[in-house]
Amino acid sequence: MSDIRITNCHIHTFTAQHIPRSFPFPAIRFLRSEPGLVLGLAKFLRTIGQEHISEQVVRLHQFLLQGSQPSQAHILADVVRHYPRGTRFVVLPMDMSKIERGPVPVGLKDQHDELAQLRDAAEPAGSVVPFATVDPRDPVSVAECLRALNELEFKGLKIYPRLGFAPDNPLLMQQIYPRVIELGLPVMTHCSRGGVQGRYVCDYKGDGYTRPHAYLPVLRKFPQMRLCFAHFGGQVDWTAYSNAKDTRGKENWMEQIREMIGGGEFPNLWTDISYTMFHFEAFAPILRMLLKGDDVASRRLRSRVLFGSDFYMTRQEELSERAVSIRLRNTLGEELFKQIAQTNPEVWLDGGSEDKSLWTGLG
Repeated sequence: MSDIRITNCHIHTFTAQHIPRSFPFPAIRFLRSEPGLVLGLAKFLRTIGQEHISEQVVRLHQFLLQGSQPSQAHILADVVRHYPRGTRFVVLPMDMSKIERGPVPVGLKDQHDELAQLRDAAEPAGSVVPFATVDPRDPVSVAECLRALNELEFKGLKIYPRLGFAPDNPLLMQQIYPRVIELGLPVMTHCSRGGVQGRYVCDYKGDGYTRPHAYLPVLRKFPQMRLCFAHFGGQVDWTAYSNAKDTRGKENWMEQIREMIGGGEFPNLWTDISYTMFHFEAFAPILRMLLKGDDVASRRLRSRVLFGSDFYMTRQEELSERAVSIRLRNTLGEELFKQIAQTNPEVWLDGGSEDKSLWTGLG
């Protein structure tokens, strides 16, 4: 295989200390303290013939164990071993202090500081690319995000509107996005129907904050901002696309993202395939089909898809990081895999040079 410098544009290293004590449900506190009970339940389910449910419970156990690691460094070490030496990892923190699921033991400032230490200790140097995060409903979080960008010199911004805020929240529009643009940094945002949601945020409202078209005011006010829709719309919408069925709300976010990128109006709009590709057998052939087209819209899309995994959220799935990345490389072939795992991340992260003809009508 050719020598590709992989960038995984989407991983997490936050621990259970950065998560509310009662997230995602109150009983989780007991399950974290009694991991043997989880495995016992899995064994019982297997003995009564519920093998599929038993496997899901085992994966929940693996996920809880991953989050219970003593530090972000321990979690990073678990993902690094799946990739070739020299791989870069974009690390995305979370601020869940305002989702009303109980107190967060370790606050955002300490989470950012530990992530900065992780970057500084990374071997090889530059292999950890930290992003800052923010919940714009909290002025303290806004100030901390700006500190991480200005003083810690983090390399991008992660937002998560599904927590309970709109992507055009006034503090984002007035303070955060302008500073990100001044610094020339990229932005990652959650864009799937699943994931973390505020306790009092219903699915309808959560989808409203998260849908691709919710970002139109942001994209039109800040056209130069390099914004990535994580998860390419998510597994619900990919499944609906493959089965030719409506999604909740009767709009398909995967198709919406394709249209927004392929239409050419938003040349600084990106998407990543994190978590979604862990349903590999169902979705990898679709991704290959989307990327191999020779029309202008397909070529635009091909230049705007990023490789990412969503570790360690993916510990809830059957396939490992290494298994998915190797299978994806084999399915796409060297040229396409290099495009999404090396070439595109260099442009998105670093503002690297690229062929501009696709965005001037000359493609």
